[in-house]
Amino acid sequence: MGIWQGRSRRKRTGGRLRPIRKKRRFEIARELQHATIGPGTVKKYRVRGANVKMRILTVNTANVFDPATKKSQVVKIVTVRENPANPNYVQRNILTKGAILETELGLVRVRSRPGQDGVVNAVRIAEPARAK
Repeated sequence: MGIWQGRSRRKRTGGRLRPIRKKRRFEIARELQHATIGPGTVKKYRVRGANVKMRILTVNTANVFDPATKKSQVVKIVTVRENPANPNYVQRNILTKGAILETELGLVRVRSRPGQDGVVNAVRIAEPARAK
């Protein structure tokens, strides 16, 4: 079953909108495939205009930039600590933009879109101060 991304048939007020046309093929979205932690798998998609998008299905490393040292390195991902997109994504280890990951270097925030960019770029964040 396709996911339709066209215009709603209802107004914001809840009233009915008379459709100006039927559904179009370019308004159909792709099925959801979440990026998770595991051995690296990337899938290519042809998108509109014969362009190519890369979707990460599983990944176990991230390109981490450290603002303190101004250097980046490839680091192994341990787990997902927090995900503002959906709290259930933490239990399922799903990566999205803005997710906070635990890596070998410490906590990092994902700055790329793994579902569209085909890579996980992250920035190291300061460890929160622990109360004594």
